[in-house]
Amino acid sequence: MALHRGSRKHGERHISVNPFFGDADPVGGMTEAPPTHRMPETPLAPATAYQVVHDELMLDGNARLNLATFVTTWMEPQAAVLMAECLDKNMIDKDEYPRTAELERRCVAILADLWNAPDPSAVVGCSTTGSSEACMLAGMALKRRWTKRNADRYPGARPNLVMGVNVQVCWEKFCDFWEVEPRLVNMEGDRFHLDPRAAAELCDENTIGVVGVLGSTFDGSYEPVAELCAELDALQERTGLDIPVHVDGASGAMIAPFLDEDLVWDFRLPRVASINTSGHKYGLVYPGVGWALWRDSEALPEELVFRVNYLGGDMPTFALNFSRPGAQVAAQYYTFLRLGREGYRAVQRSTRDVATYLAGKIEALGDFRLLTRGDQLPVFAFTTADHVTAYDVFDVSRRLREAGWLVPAYTFPPDREDLSVLRVVCRNGFSHDLADLFLADLTRALPGLRRQQEPTGEKEAATGFHH
Repeated sequence: MALHRGSRKHGERHISVNPFFGDADPVGGMTEAPPTHRMPETPLAPATAYQVVHDELMLDGNARLNLATFVTTWMEPQAAVLMAECLDKNMIDKDEYPRTAELERRCVAILADLWNAPDPSAVVGCSTTGSSEACMLAGMALKRRWTKRNADRYPGARPNLVMGVNVQVCWEKFCDFWEVEPRLVNMEGDRFHLDPRAAAELCDENTIGVVGVLGSTFDGSYEPVAELCAELDALQERTGLDIPVHVDGASGAMIAPFLDEDLVWDFRLPRVASINTSGHKYGLVYPGVGWALWRDSEALPEELVFRVNYLGGDMPTFALNFSRPGAQVAAQYYTFLRLGREGYRAVQRSTRDVATYLAGKIEALGDFRLLTRGDQLPVFAFTTADHVTAYDVFDVSRRLREAGWLVPAYTFPPDREDLSVLRVVCRNGFSHDLADLFLADLTRALPGLRRQQEPTGEKEAATGFHH
């Protein structure tokens, strides 16, 4: 989460309250303008407090028009009702809310089956607040597994984690927080994610694991997990090093099982020790839920597991966060139950169809060059064509924001800092109709952009990169 500072000048600014917010007496409703950065001395009527906060939040962007975020922005009304009914249930209190705990257990079993675990009953898994926490847990398990195998050398030896430079920022945080050396495979040419052979070459006796990303946030492409495992198999044959793989499937792990069934990336590969996904991305649940699964108990060292009394029995838990609402877990089970495999397949296919359709239409405008086409994740990245010199992607992002669309413009990491792109994330709820409206606004912006003498250079004014 972002870090914020308290106001330096407390109490100077006050909230303006409309007289009509008062329940019965408009004048009485004006008696106090509450401060913004300290607690007011007296209470407000609930309707007044609601309206004040509601009005300020209207200045946020429209979430449905946010093409920067992967996070779900639409669910059925029934799901919202169910979540409201579960907001007061604390997920960590397994003995107090046994049915919520049971729904979590069922979700883990569903994902183990979906990800082709050889023995679903052996899989160990849990819900999290999102993929970032899930990645932290997976990284902790990799490190602890390595330290146990290298007890004679650790803590003298420094563990490392191999991954592509395109990984989500949570992996950088993991390495920083848990004192692990990040070994990054840089981009090269038109390869915008990890190269399996280069990853294997970075591994040594201190490597705790390699991260493969099923759906890069930079361009929506899948990393070749099967090829990565094959390179690590060959490495083990040559050197004896047995390096596990974690698949960060934040988005793709809820796309590939339905649309790319022949793609082998999951527990069918013996080297894949763990997988995470975001329930609140293409799992189709509102923000606040992720999932982490381990192939078996060997992949998740027992000493990391915390045990709680659960209905007089023993409930193993593994989490960085404790208290959190059960609403998102209930909503995840609702969505699994509601859609089933065929429903998920239909939703994800529709989303991918919108992405490939929109990518093709943007390419046809002639001003842009596609890097990806939305045919893996329903996500595509594009940049200005070589002949376009009057404007850049940051100018485009800013113009689209004026029409209400949030489209991130950003520069790629090493060794492709020369490449700046726009990225469009298509989610359930972003329909063909909305795609056509977006295309119309982009088309309307082009004449003005083409009339510029040169790019404005105002990168900071454009929508930034969002995971």
